[in-house]
Amino acid sequence: MFWEVVAVCAAGVAAGAINAVVGSGSLITFPTLVAVGVDPVVANVSNNIGLVPGSFTAAYGYREELKGQRERLLRLAPASCLGSLIGGILLLFLDPDVFQVVVPVLIALACVLVVVQPRLNGWLAARRENPHPHGGIALWLGVFAAGVYGGYFGAAQGVLLIGLLGSFLDDGIQRVNAAKNVLSLIVNATAAVLFFFIAHVDWWAVLAVALGATAGGFLGARIGRRIPAPVLRGIIVVVGIVAIVKLVYG
Repeated sequence: MFWEVVAVCAAGVAAGAINAVVGSGSLITFPTLVAVGVDPVVANVSNNIGLVPGSFTAAYGYREELKGQRERLLRLAPASCLGSLIGGILLLFLDPDVFQVVVPVLIALACVLVVVQPRLNGWLAARRENPHPHGGIALWLGVFAAGVYGGYFGAAQGVLLIGLLGSFLDDGIQRVNAAKNVLSLIVNATAAVLFFFIAHVDWWAVLAVALGATAGGFLGARIGRRIPAPVLRGIIVVVGIVAIVKLVYG
């Protein structure tokens, strides 16, 4: 039990740091929880709640880059909140067998997005003309869809958000990343409130993930930008493959 808690805390640190910089930290914490014996649906719910403190520290760490984005985030926050509620409800009321089938596909998709996202963003940005200062309705709908995904299964929602924000907004990557951290926090916190009242939660798992993710969020905001992005992407993809194998083959 002790070493399992240590492993989950360590995964939380890594996830908090990666979420602050890239996104996809759930690809580390979720399979770790499954590996120590937590039911996949309970692991997803507990992981979501546990990552909320890390999302907050990551957003706080990017507070300088958030200056001047208040109106933008106020416009996009309802999309993240509503999407997360729908995603969380889908997770809780769809047949659990659907989760077992869908999650490996989502992880595989997330891994692909992690690999191709820089090239995809460049391709989209090159075709962007006269961008709306807040992204317009297209970005709002995209953030809503990312919220549904994040409420159902949060892995790589940060990658999705960076791709959307970077494609629709005429802004620097660090400011885009700061906005991503706030929207991810809204998604995770909204789903966490829902899960707190109506879902089965493993509170030991929540505590272990939260302790690690809180520290990781600070570390990611302070030094994560110095870590080469290819290294982070490689780690995420490897862990994602391990998660797929674990879920499919047990």
